Formats: sequence, structure tokens, C-alpha cells
Amino acid sequence: MQFQQLSYFVAVARTRHFTRAAELSRVAQPSLSKQIRALERELGAPLFSRARGNITLTPAGEALLPLAQRMLTDLETARREVAELAGVRRGRVRLGATPSLCAGLLADVLADFHTRYPGIELHVEESGSRDLIRDLGRGELDLALIILPLQSSDPDFITTPILRENLVVASSMADPSPNGRASMRITELRERPLVMFRRGYDVREATLRACRAAGFEPELAVEGGEMDAVLRFVEAGLGLAVVPSMVLKSRPGLRGTPLARPRLLRTVALARRRDVEPSHSAEAFRRHLNTYLLDLAPDELGPDLEVLISAADAGAPDRSRLSLPDEDTDGEL
Repeated sequence: MQFQQLSYFVAVARTRHFTRAAELSRVAQPSLSKQIRALERELGAPLFSRARGNITLTPAGEALLPLAQRMLTDLETARREVAELAGVRRGRVRLGATPSLCAGLLADVLADFHTRYPGIELHVEESGSRDLIRDLGRGELDLALIILPLQSSDPDFITTPILRENLVVASSMADPSPNGRASMRITELRERPLVMFRRGYDVREATLRACRAAGFEPELAVEGGEMDAVLRFVEAGLGLAVVPSMVLKSRPGLRGTPLARPRLLRTVALARRRDVEPSHSAEAFRRHLNTYLLDLAPDELGPDLEVLISAADAGAPDRSRLSLPDEDTDGEL
């Protein structure tokens, strides 16, 4: 079995078309087909069903696909590692992050990292935690910033909590405060129209769970938005939204009202595959992220963020960055 054969197999599996796969692989279609047949003979089973011109994976092909993807990813990682060890000052970090992190913390972290490591390519995938963990497992990402707890009990991942954050109720500054007080209870959302994220957002599930635990089903004014759309809808006065506090820092048209106890908290973690050592580039990003968080001033953190990492994670002197008091009555996401 050759890596080139696996590469051709993955290309056909993705495109479900031999000619398009050959074009993507920059090889003649007969040569690609010949290598696929050789791979099938070696494995002793057909990988594709070619009935009536439709290309579908056989059970053997379905079983091979994730393994082939992982092997090809590991090969690419090995090539980059050897290049870096040889002194080549370049690399790549494939980072996944949730939309709220992309809209809040991540832009400044990436800008700072790029200034320090201009030769390292940055590839960012924005999605929900469940999709990011799936892609991390497939070898399509090096690192992922996700929300804990994991939906899967898969032991193949190492997750390091880095931040704990309050969720707040966002409302338009053009409208009066939702209740005229400094905080509000989840029960006060009972008859207030909400702007709700699309399915797959961790904060959507957390909001629905909290409302149902309080004994009511929320009234939805708008449903199905991405992060930026939800914030814009709230700015326009369509309703309130429960959001991570960090996304409001660059939104002067929105106010954030903290939830009274029991508060809604979420924990942000950096995840990677257990069976793959991070590349030098990925490890450089991990350390840079930790150092960046530890160096945030108290006024930058505000009252709603707590840094969970230790100075040892960034190779820095010990310092405390706790901003949230421990509360046994808080609800953790």
C-alpha cells in the first residue's frame, strides 16, 4: 500500500468522480483508476461501487476513509516537522474555533502571533465544538478552541481548559435596560422575545437548557442566526439574546446584563489529538496563546472572564489572573 494510492482514494471519495479526482490530484485519469484498482486488489475488497455511473463507497471504503485521511495527515505533519528541524523557518497551524471566539478573543491573538511568526501559515475553521472535534479526529485540524464539556467521551483528545466566562443577556443600547437593574434572572426571559442562534451553537443549547430548567419554553423572535447576525438583530431591537460576554467588547450598540445566580458559565479549552505530537508550529501557537492570556491586564479581562492556565503552560513567572469568585450555585456549561 502506497501513500499515493491512499491520496487518490481520498480524492475519489471526496469528489465521487474519477475524472474530477484525477484533475485535483494532477494525474491522468487512467493512471488514477489503475492505482485504485491496485489498492483494491491489495486489500482484497472493492472500495467503490460504480453502479450506473454513480460512485459510492462500499463498506470497505467507508472503513478505510477515516484511516486513510489520518495517515495522510500524519505524513504531512512528519514532512513539516522534518523541514522545521532542518531549520526551515516556516510552518502551518490549522486552528478550529467557535464563532464567539472568532468574534471576540481570537483576532487579537492571531494578529499578535502573525507579527511574531510571519512565516507560519494560519488556517482557521469556524464552527461549533461538535464539528471541530470531528475534524480534529479526522486529522483536518491541529488544534481546536472548543467549549467544554465534550459531547463525546472519546479518550483520543487532550483538552486543556484555558478560560471561564460568564454568559450575559445582550440588549440594544437604543432600548431601555431589560429590567432596570444591574443583573437579571433567567426567569425574567420568560415573556421576552429572544434572538436565538442556529442549531449547533453551544450557547443555544445552554440557553434552552437554562430556560427549561426554570420551567418555561422561551419565546423566539428570530431563530437560526450566526453570531454576527444575532448581534445585529439584537442591535436592531428584535429581541434579547444570551451571549458570551467577550463578543460585546467591540459592539458599542449593545449592552450586556449579567445573569444573577445561578449564573451561566462556559469553559473554553484548547483541544488536540492524543495520538499525534503537535508540530513545532502548533506548539508555538499554544505557548503564544497561553502567554497572551496570562499577560492580559485586569481591565482587559473585566469581571466576566477568568484565565484558567498556569504560568508553567507559557513558561512565564507565576501570576494570578482570577476575576470570577467561586460560586457553588453557578451553572457550568
